[in-house]
Amino acid sequence: MSSILFECNHGVAKITLNRPEKYNSFNRDMALLLQKKLNDCAADKNVRVVYLTGNGRAFCAGQDLCELLGEDPPGFEVILAEHYNPIIKKIRNLPKPVVCAVNGVAAGAGANIALACDIVVATEKASFIQAFSKIGLIPDCGGTFMLPRLIGIQKASALMMLGDKVNATEAERIGMIYKVFSTETFAEESMQIAVTLSTMATRAFAYTKEALNASLTNSLEQQLQKEDEIQYKAGHTLDYSEGIAAFVEKREPVFKGE
Repeated sequence: MSSILFECNHGVAKITLNRPEKYNSFNRDMALLLQKKLNDCAADKNVRVVYLTGNGRAFCAGQDLCELLGEDPPGFEVILAEHYNPIIKKIRNLPKPVVCAVNGVAAGAGANIALACDIVVATEKASFIQAFSKIGLIPDCGGTFMLPRLIGIQKASALMMLGDKVNATEAERIGMIYKVFSTETFAEESMQIAVTLSTMATRAFAYTKEALNASLTNSLEQQLQKEDEIQYKAGHTLDYSEGIAAFVEKREPVFKGE
């Protein structure tokens, strides 16, 4: 069975991490296959939103440590440069929204891959753990970049050093994630976010991601200039023309992501 499940319906590409017996921990095959699916989503005009989740009890437990203990194990330079860093870059640079539906524990690399996504929601039974300190490592997968910007450096430092488990409700309270859903409604309500996004002006979402990525390193002056440049491009899209026409005509817009 494939370590990544993929289906696309009504503009939403659903990518499911599928090693439930290993709590969806990553080995090389799964990491490279996820990269391929993200590339496919970027290139496919029929895909307007990506929905990332896990199969079974966990979202992702991070790196499969058995791979590190096997014969001829990959070194950290390979794991980061070839497995994880490309995943983070592809998520952030994908010109489409990525909704991450955290269905269970998200630990280590799994937690930080989730936090790299555009909108992160979780079931009430989910939890987030910066588990790296438990085995003498530092947070990777962009964790030291994203988490302090989400919750502040003091809170991020404590979670990274102590390795505390953060339940979904607390994660929402401190701004780590967007929203928590009950176990019973999680699958439906998290997917509805993706479906809703797929009907909207997704070209503008691509530009929004571009602006947000730039904001992480820009000064205010640089960011205002960036907004000027991107808004000019947004103002010349078909979606913008449709949005204005629909407003004037008092009807619902029909956006095509163009």
